Amino acid sequence: MGSVDLPKSPNVFHPEKPSAVGSRNSLAQEFRDQQAEVDLLLSEEVDKVMNHITSKLPRDVLERLDVMGGLKEKLYNYFNQNYQNMFNRFVVTSEDEMVKKVRNFIDKEELKTLARYTPKEIAALLDQIGGMDKFNTGEIEKSIVNMYGHLQGHVQRGINDLENLTNSLLRQKTDVGAFIRGENAYSVVKCSFKDNIRRPKNVSDVKLSVNILDSELISPIFHYQVTVEYIIKDLISKNIMDILDKEIEKLKDQIIDEGREEMNDSEILFEKMRRVANYTSDDKDDPKSKRYTFFAKSLIDKIEGLRAEIDPSEYDALNIRENLKKIIDIENIRNRGFNTAVNSITSILDTSKMGYQFIENLKNARELRIKEYEDTDTAALPDERYAIRLKYYDQAQLDNERIAYDRQLKSFEIEVQHLWDVLEMVYEDSKFLKGIVDFKDLAKRQKNKIRRKIKAVTGEPLYEAMEKSWDEISYIRPEETQIETMNRTYLHEKDKIKRRIILMKEKLQSIYGYRYPIKRRVMEERLSRLESDFMGFDYLINPYHIQPGLLLDVDIVSIKRKKATLDGMANVLNEFLHGVSKGFQDAAFASFSRRRSTVRDDIAQSFATQPVGEEGEAGQESEYLDMLSAAQPVAKSAPRRTRSTSKGKGVVDSSKRGRGRKPRGSRGGGLREI
Repeated sequence: MGSVDLPKSPNVFHPEKPSAVGSRNSLAQEFRDQQAEVDLLLSEEVDKVMNHITSKLPRDVLERLDVMGGLKEKLYNYFNQNYQNMFNRFVVTSEDEMVKKVRNFIDKEELKTLARYTPKEIAALLDQIGGMDKFNTGEIEKSIVNMYGHLQGHVQRGINDLENLTNSLLRQKTDVGAFIRGENAYSVVKCSFKDNIRRPKNVSDVKLSVNILDSELISPIFHYQVTVEYIIKDLISKNIMDILDKEIEKLKDQIIDEGREEMNDSEILFEKMRRVANYTSDDKDDPKSKRYTFFAKSLIDKIEGLRAEIDPSEYDALNIRENLKKIIDIENIRNRGFNTAVNSITSILDTSKMGYQFIENLKNARELRIKEYEDTDTAALPDERYAIRLKYYDQAQLDNERIAYDRQLKSFEIEVQHLWDVLEMVYEDSKFLKGIVDFKDLAKRQKNKIRRKIKAVTGEPLYEAMEKSWDEISYIRPEETQIETMNRTYLHEKDKIKRRIILMKEKLQSIYGYRYPIKRRVMEERLSRLESDFMGFDYLINPYHIQPGLLLDVDIVSIKRKKATLDGMANVLNEFLHGVSKGFQDAAFASFSRRRSTVRDDIAQSFATQPVGEEGEAGQESEYLDMLSAAQPVAKSAPRRTRSTSKGKGVVDSSKRGRGRKPRGSRGGGLREI
């Protein structure tokens, strides 16, 4: 079959021409009626959804939804539009790209083997000389795998979006799960949905904070002024961890080869710890210490205290420390991590059509600020907008943030308590010449009678003489432990302030009713100001809840019925976390992917004999016969492992297996691959 029979369609773009790029039709589908197949699939899916809805919802709700008419039509159009745009065009394009690859491959093969000036012997000789790296179909195979991989990714993403939008449609609300899904859900520090102050019925304010720890970052981030010594030690530490991982892998392979019991997770952990002393040491003064195996002590002494900037009066381009610093700078080790995060978030915003008019990159401070609009006056801004703050925190910064947070909360407590005291005095003045106004007045009048007629008989102390622990504002707080002292949540203090504000509003109403004298106006203005400031403060992130690492703080304002910014930002955040964070990793779970049982050549567990003269052939046939003639059933004496011969064919090694012992983890015997 020559290249003339295959259409050169990928060079043509048209929505209807067969096998053109972006076309709905493909020559590779031959006689199939694509539209009929799609209609059948869509009608079946729509019927499934309709049956599910009709079985779950009450009859009165179904009548209001107009199930037999509008809802079914909307579902059909929704499925049809997404399926057609997502599936058909990607499939057609990938098929035609594959046709193009195959056509080019055939052209090359024909030119190589059929050209008159190139005999077949020379072509075969060149093939043998080139080996597997040349004259092979590897690149074509990789291209096909990449095409179908991208196709699978697009289809999966489209299905996920379809599921999320369908769930949101049925719930009729947006929750935290709309933002972060999958393996990064644990990184959410705070997510809050609240009604907008200016338009509470139509607009929502959303606060989302995500904390990516240092250990979870794909590219490590260093502060601008961190010392060169710290960077080099961190690089050496990572190198030591890699060496330990390789040694443990070799040890595990050795144990399997010897037929011994595999190490469990705890044994692997302690084995790693035991080997740390082979490469590290606490002896800082000895130049021959193991800690200086990778980097000499003389060099460490040269760069001690060296930061990103050197005093021009001390700078000498021929000094050792300057050249060591230059190597660090050329490799962009100091800037790589944060720049990667900045490039990632900005490129994702651009490709997802989430434009922005204001960006401020404080590179040395490791902080990035992005706002959709430059204006800061909320009254002049539209109801669909967002603002992003990306900042890297180390432990010292978090300590200072926590100190400032403590002081600010204490200031709110003082101001609210002061207004509480002022209002209490105004309330006491308002009771002048009114007799009994509240329970306190009544209790004061009945105090003497209670003492004479009740307490004198029972001998109990008066109410006024008892110790009181409850302030009647918030419940009694339990005593703090050391953990709570070091990681303050301030939930009790915040709840107390909020309840005081509510009680003060009620007391103002009870004192003045519908009268608005100057005292009431002054106190209400002060109360409104404190409430607004405190709610804004409570909206912020508590620095005690953050750990050293990258903090992504997103503020979104979105219309409840539209939610355009919410949906767009959800995709941006998931893409960003996927590109920046490794996510939570369980070392014990990850170890299963590295087990040799998944890569052994003898996985088929076939029985074969080796030619005479090869290593390991003596006694193997007799071992096989001994195993078959053993008294125990095969299920109990199943081969625990196989041994590879020099040609890669597996032979049962029954000499290193205890008779009657089941393979580790088996429950009922039988062959079990480990």
